[in-house]
Amino acid sequence: MSVLGSDILVIGGGMAGASIAAHLSERAKVHLLEMEEQPGYHSTGRSAALFTEAYGNATIRTLTRASRPFLFSPPAGFAAIPLVKPRPVLIFGQASRRDAFEDYARREPDLERVSAKRALELCPVLQPDGLLGGVLDNSTADIEVHELQRGYLRILKQRGGQITTNARVTGLIRETDGWTVEVGAAKYRAAIVVNAAGAWADDVGQLARALPIGLKPLKRTAALIEPPAGLSCEDWPMILDAEEAFYMKPDARLLMLSPADETPAVPSDVQPDELDIAIAIDRVEHATTLQVRRVRSKWAGLRSFVGDRSPVVGYDPLQPGFFWLAALGGYGIQTAPALSILAASLVLERSVSAEIAPFEICRDEMSPTRFLLEAPADRRAHR
Repeated sequence: MSVLGSDILVIGGGMAGASIAAHLSERAKVHLLEMEEQPGYHSTGRSAALFTEAYGNATIRTLTRASRPFLFSPPAGFAAIPLVKPRPVLIFGQASRRDAFEDYARREPDLERVSAKRALELCPVLQPDGLLGGVLDNSTADIEVHELQRGYLRILKQRGGQITTNARVTGLIRETDGWTVEVGAAKYRAAIVVNAAGAWADDVGQLARALPIGLKPLKRTAALIEPPAGLSCEDWPMILDAEEAFYMKPDARLLMLSPADETPAVPSDVQPDELDIAIAIDRVEHATTLQVRRVRSKWAGLRSFVGDRSPVVGYDPLQPGFFWLAALGGYGIQTAPALSILAASLVLERSVSAEIAPFEICRDEMSPTRFLLEAPADRRAHR
């Protein structure tokens, strides 16, 4: 049996894997392994595709700010179309939930406060009865997710990187000079393995006998419905209630809605639950004048977190040459430009590039070593 060799094997072809592989391929021979028929089938392909600096903890917000320059002004030739399109976010308030709205407005004092009249001008289907107004974020945008991922994959191929699909990893063996990665009957060799396997990252880590990080995949449900007849919704903002119990945004002349659910799940090709769809519809119909007659399509995706909701990025403290790029939650798309640059520099043990250095991203808050005290004693001793 032949054994195929590379400098670095990247496991997972979603946005995280594609972006880090593109950067690593500038200085190394990179082979990307994707378990599905095409990269980005799972979380990347099911993202809400919104750029916002208001979501996530401090680490996520810093990574998002550091990613803005690339997304809003990508290098020449990276993409055939703009990677972003402005899409304001309107957080609206209702009299029945006044306290929640005022609390939100206080937490985000830099955002624009708008009247009920202005909120209705922006989104005419909001329920006018009891509408207090809103808080408007004009710095947000839709992200062309597929174009962004294609750009990274194109760079990888142009630099001689390889992509193998239908490649589910079944074994990881550490040897004195690197790793052997088993994919069914095939074997791949590399000095370094990057674990960018999304919801499956802890499973891959277990195969490598790496440090457990306690990854928790959470299901998020979404559906597409039609706007009212005669109304164009293309220029509407994304709307979000102050308690973040649902959101709705224009999507290809339809409206995407979600109950913003976070249901614990196992890594799999998750499917939408009819009850979650019904909850989303009920919340939308109470907050707007919409009457949902038909769901055009529905889907679910996995957003994977660890306890502190910061990404896990860095070399495993137990297994040399095993690098984590995991737990990106729902923020992997909007943070990909900065996070992939940072992660690639850590893999190659090089200084962080000037592109993101000014943002002073805290690496320690993302290091997998923060889980050492939580690991079982037998795993901590296995070095």
